[in-house]
Formats: sequence, C-alpha cells, structure tokens
Amino acid sequence: MDLLILGLAVLAGYLIGAVSFSRIAARVLSPEKNLEDIQVPVEGTDKKHTIHGISATTIGMVSGEKAGCLVGILDMAKVTIPTLIARLLYPDQPYFLFLAVAAMVGHNWPVYYKFKGGHGISSIFGSLLAIDWLGALLVPNIGLLVGLFVFKNFMIAYLAGVWLLIPWVWLRTHDLYHLGYAVALNLLFMLSMLPDIKQVQEQKQYQTEPEDLRQTMMKFPMGKGILKIMDRFNIPIG
Repeated sequence: MDLLILGLAVLAGYLIGAVSFSRIAARVLSPEKNLEDIQVPVEGTDKKHTIHGISATTIGMVSGEKAGCLVGILDMAKVTIPTLIARLLYPDQPYFLFLAVAAMVGHNWPVYYKFKGGHGISSIFGSLLAIDWLGALLVPNIGLLVGLFVFKNFMIAYLAGVWLLIPWVWLRTHDLYHLGYAVALNLLFMLSMLPDIKQVQEQKQYQTEPEDLRQTMMKFPMGKGILKIMDRFNIPIG
C-alpha cells in the first residue's frame, strides 16, 4: 500500500465529506432558521428533544420533506462517487475504504463549520452503495423492521441498520479491511449519536404514559415517510 496515495485518499474523503448540503440548502430555503436549535416535543411529557446533528433530517424539519430528501441524496452522492472512483482506480487496494471512513469523519465533524455536522447515516449508506449495493438496499431496511416490529422502538430502528452493517460486511467479504471499515463507521456513528441517546434516556424518566410509536415517528421526516409507505400497504404499526 502506497502511503502517499492513502494519505491523499483520506484527505480528499474528509474535505469532500465536510461539505454540508444541509447548510447550503438552509441558506437558500430557510435563511431565518437556526439549524442548531431544532426541538421536537417528547410524547407523554412537557419536555422537548433537541436535535443535535445537522443533516438531511434537520433541513427536512425546517424546509420540508422534499428538501430533506434532496439533501439526503446529495449527502450520499458526495461519498458514493469518490468512493467508487477510488475503488475503480485501485481495485486491489483498500484506499476506497479509508476514503469512505474519512468522508464520514468530515460529514460529522466538518472543518468548514466549526466541526458541527450530522450523524452520518447518509455517509454510511452512500459509501456502502459503492462497495456493496445489495447491502445498501437490504441492511437499513432489515434494521428498520427489527426496530419497529421486534423492539417497537424508533431509536432502535434508526440505529439497528448501522449495527447490522458489521455482520453483513463480514459475511459478504471475510476481509479484515472491510470489517475494519464497518466497525469504524459504527464507532463514529455511535460517538456522534451519544448526545441524542443520552437525552432520550433522560427523558424516559419523565414519561407518564407509554410511547406512542406513530406519534414519535410523525415528528421526523424519515418517520413520516416510513409511515406513509406502511399505511399505503396497510401494515399496522404502533
């Protein structure tokens, strides 16, 4: 492995990943909104949940679902395209895996925006799309189904797709570099999610009634989208 090429791949991945399409979209569509102060009410309490990450979900909440969807696609593309290029240029070297991890670091802790970024879901599945497109389609949906129908918990549904990336990648490749890629993405993701997870756990002690899963999902653009699909096919939830 050439260390110069590796270093360039990591640097390019980070700088490209650090571009925040959420902030660009907000400047155009909702310049009056502060993306760092988005709150949603917590079901069964008088508390509010502060959204810490600045991402497609955030812009979807302030500028509409279409804007959120567009930002999500752009966030995926900014990782998919350079990862795919690196993979095609150096098919026998793991440079593309290092680039993908660096791109997620850039997305979550962007140098251009005082290191305040998103959680990296789009980055994770954007890179996986270039590495294993089947996994990019199946893994998040399997995690979603497990979270919603087994645990009946929207937070677990959100997290499980990333957790399942580790066994999926190992079963598909049996390669240590790919396994390291999956583990690194999980560590970065959980690190960025810690404030939200901690906040959710603290809020549970104030809940006087069981969580209404449908009501919780309706507060987030991704949740609304999932509910629309399930309602269309008459799949009961909550």
